[in-house]
Amino acid sequence: MEVHKTEIDGCFIIEPKIFEDNRGYFFESYNQEKFELMTGAKPYFVQDNESMSTKGVLRGLHFQKGDNAQAKLVRVLDGEVLDVAVDIRPNSKTFGNVVSTLLSSDNKKQMFVPRGCAHGFVTLSKKAKFSYKCDNFYNASSEGGIIYNDPTFNIDWILGEEDLIISEKDKFLPIFKEAVPH
Repeated sequence: MEVHKTEIDGCFIIEPKIFEDNRGYFFESYNQEKFELMTGAKPYFVQDNESMSTKGVLRGLHFQKGDNAQAKLVRVLDGEVLDVAVDIRPNSKTFGNVVSTLLSSDNKKQMFVPRGCAHGFVTLSKKAKFSYKCDNFYNASSEGGIIYNDPTFNIDWILGEEDLIISEKDKFLPIFKEAVPH
């Protein structure tokens, strides 16, 4: 696997080594030992989640607060998404930085999003099946979020505003300055 640093400290794009032949393909989607060696991160994953979304569905920008913060290793099993992470750790040297990358069932890339980052994605294909590992259990009382179109970040979600499908809850998330203490 190849690991690429990003504009967020501790956030990595991971590209697997894919073995293909006339029968199909094989790749190692996760190996704790290699992951730790190549990233320096030592997550202990305790929960796997999967979602399916149709084209235009935007989920995010979400995070878990305090002791319930979660690191995530995300990937797409079917389809394509634009995946986005925002560093919301006030003491981080990359505080406020944004990383976005295309994740798809074709490129098989993954993104490791460290604790203290908000995360979201938009589905670019007709449908997308999204899977992620978390190093902490979900806690509803620790939910946090930032509105997807916060002008602080000017995230290019690729699709036009009229093509986005956003939950009622996500439409009314606070802006960055209100959601995260500076």
